[in-house]
Amino acid sequence: MRKKIEKALKDIRPSLQADGGDVELVGVENGTVKVRLTGACAGCPMSQMTLKQGIESHIKKVIPEIVRVEAV
Repeated sequence: MRKKIEKALKDIRPSLQADGGDVELVGVENGTVKVRLTGACAGCPMSQMTLKQGIESHIKKVIPEIVRVEAV
């Protein structure tokens, strides 16, 4: 499961890095993926939208058994 999530994050990472940010996988627990937003994403007021509409939607599309993604 962790490898699938890492691959999904690798797919969207260039978009985040283009804006000076990044994302790292912290863990997976009961269908919930925990990530840490870094760089420009860490303090961005749009980070929740990026998390839900960008990162979460992509991961859920690639790995349907994922229920949600949350930032830690």
